[in-house]
Amino acid sequence: MPVYVALLRAINVGGTGALPMAELKAICEGLGYTDVRTYIQSGNVVFRSDDSEKAAGERLDAALGEKLGKKPGVMIRSSKELQKIVAGAPFPDAKPNFLLVNFLPEAAPKDALEKMVAPDGEEAEIAGSEIYVHYPIGSGKSKLKLPALKPGTSRNLNTVRKLAEMAAAMEDGG
Repeated sequence: MPVYVALLRAINVGGTGALPMAELKAICEGLGYTDVRTYIQSGNVVFRSDDSEKAAGERLDAALGEKLGKKPGVMIRSSKELQKIVAGAPFPDAKPNFLLVNFLPEAAPKDALEKMVAPDGEEAEIAGSEIYVHYPIGSGKSKLKLPALKPGTSRNLNTVRKLAEMAAAMEDGG
């Protein structure tokens, strides 16, 4: 049974989309997903499902929409995809907590970076449905403007690595 990682938008960030991780786990189990494990409070969940990647995301987004009153947006990646995302991270000199992976619902437009305004020396690179952004002064202080990020959700490289480890351990029977 495939192992997926779901990354939720706007969950437990700035007071919006309050959802205890125990409730997220219960919702996933209610959908028939197994080996459900959450990671930190920002809406990350690893699970097994016979659903396709697309169906798993749509079903979870719909269930969360019922619970929260509005679909938050769910980005699903397979364990193997997450391994590739970690391995493909650019900007090798960036601190992992200053390098964010922005997960998008579909492939980024080829011209996505043309509208980028990076006053603090931010760098970005597109890789399919992800946009990596290095924030030299940290994302909290940054004045970066990059409209292509709006439909997605971001996690720092440390978090992405941990989720990839969790998913790989599940695949290996852990």
